Amino acid sequence: MSSWLDEIRWDEKGLAPAIAQDAKTGRILMVAWMNRESLALTAEKGEAVYWSRSRNKLWHKGEESGHVQKVKEIRLDCDEDVIVLQVEQQGGIACHTGRESCFYRVLRNGVWETVDPVLKDPSEIYRK
Repeated sequence: MSSWLDEIRWDEKGLAPAIAQDAKTGRILMVAWMNRESLALTAEKGEAVYWSRSRNKLWHKGEESGHVQKVKEIRLDCDEDVIVLQVEQQGGIACHTGRESCFYRVLRNGVWETVDPVLKDPSEIYRK
């Protein structure tokens, strides 16, 4: 029996990029990677679960920070190789730098300018 997961064109490492987008505003919050297991868990739990390439393990977004992403909708692009998660970002912070979005720099006159404020100091979010 074929699964909806079989319709995704996973790369040679069994991964696909996943874009987290704010379901209300449309702002891109972050990009991460998913494998079959993380996407299946995301669909099952209704919360974003990614594959951490650096830690080589599943990563439930917000497991350390509390900034969970409640998934409202999962979309697949026309080439079947990119996933978009429409999410409700808990705490309003998606980035490990303490900002709303990981995309907080804008290219202006050949220089990357930081245009979004830090909403919470990362040292207060991630206590080791």
